[in-house]
Amino acid sequence: MVETAFDRRIADLRRFNRFYTQKIGVLEEGLLDSPFSLTEARVLYELACKEPLTATRLGTRLGLDPGYLSRILRGFERRGLIHRTQSLSDRRVGLLSLTAQGQAAFAPLETRSRDQIGAMLHDLPEDEQIRLVTAARTIERLLDPDPEDPAPYLLRPLRPGDLGWVTQRHGSLYAQEYGWDIQFEALVAEIVAKFIRTFDPRQECCWIAEKDGENVGSVVLVQEATTVAKLRLLLVEPGARGLGIGARLVQECLRFARQAGYRTVRLWTNSVLVAARRLYERGGFRLIEAQPHCSFGRELIGETWELAL
Repeated sequence: MVETAFDRRIADLRRFNRFYTQKIGVLEEGLLDSPFSLTEARVLYELACKEPLTATRLGTRLGLDPGYLSRILRGFERRGLIHRTQSLSDRRVGLLSLTAQGQAAFAPLETRSRDQIGAMLHDLPEDEQIRLVTAARTIERLLDPDPEDPAPYLLRPLRPGDLGWVTQRHGSLYAQEYGWDIQFEALVAEIVAKFIRTFDPRQECCWIAEKDGENVGSVVLVQEATTVAKLRLLLVEPGARGLGIGARLVQECLRFARQAGYRTVRLWTNSVLVAARRLYERGGFRLIEAQPHCSFGRELIGETWELAL
């Protein structure tokens, strides 16, 4: 049998597949020194990075046999990694999302994967890093010219340096978009410092939204009283708006608050933050108080919003 050019291309791609799967460690029993298989880790990734999904939607997205996926999900439920809730639009539909324990289990996987790829890139000069990433994007584009998710993002717990970014971006963005002075950045720094000093992971959380390896959003939930939580420091970068990140950040805080046993979630904002106010209203919050104040170099109307869980 004469080998054709097409045969050689097949062999080249198979060789690349063998090389890359060995390079990133997917042949090992537990992916990235974790207790999860490659498929289990991918299921966790989808639930961490996307909006809550139905099992059917998740199986279609990953191309998994329904029975196989069902066994994985049952195992995750037994371990307390996933949570099922009813869809607000259709009570017959169950939605899957990660619990706080599931997020904590996924976080080391995400960190190790990032570190592993970072180490691979670190050994290459910058021009070769760019060539490698461009080649990877070319492969992705050719094999999936119409991807279902053109702009995926990841929600993850804190990493060192994140809260410095939260402070800096709040100061910069609010100065740029609303003309607020440096006193606002000082307030954010005070909130961040208190959060770090008194952080209780059983009662408080912080989520960072990440897209293409860059931080694009944040939110913090802190304890205000025994049964009252306070939502703070919600931010979405301008270039990442319109992807549903803000709503997802709020949603994750509310889910955490219910699991932690809070009865009420409260927040303070200002009337000029129109997009954020719409987000809170859609999330079920109601305005309970409005007070004028002079802060951050502007005349503002501060608002307190509240949601009964």
